[in-house]
Amino acid sequence: MGLLSGLLGLASDVDVAAVRRDLDPVLIPDETVEVAFAIVRDLVVFTDRRLIFVDKQGMTGRKRSFHSIPYRSITMFTVENAGTFDADCELTIFVSGQPQPFKRELSRGANVVGIQKSLATGVLGRR
Repeated sequence: MGLLSGLLGLASDVDVAAVRRDLDPVLIPDETVEVAFAIVRDLVVFTDRRLIFVDKQGMTGRKRSFHSIPYRSITMFTVENAGTFDADCELTIFVSGQPQPFKRELSRGANVVGIQKSLATGVLGRR
């Protein structure tokens, strides 16, 4: 069990083993998936080295876009939960060298606490 998994226990929304198998072609040989969260059809995957957003597109979801952000490149992040009248949450990641932050809307039921803890662990626990 990795560091993030140990911190979060069973807080992940999806089966890490299934995500590992699915992402095997894009992971480097010794990279491990620590925890993953489902956001509607998409995934937010925390490995021991980077954050990967998997955006499933189209009717079948077979077309996918991968956004990979190494933890060392993240300078700041915000996770905003849904308020009483808000329909969704928002995740904003500021990446070194990028003029615009990376934004992702999260569904109201997204595990924002787990995502917050995973990001903090990845960014602050840099090697």
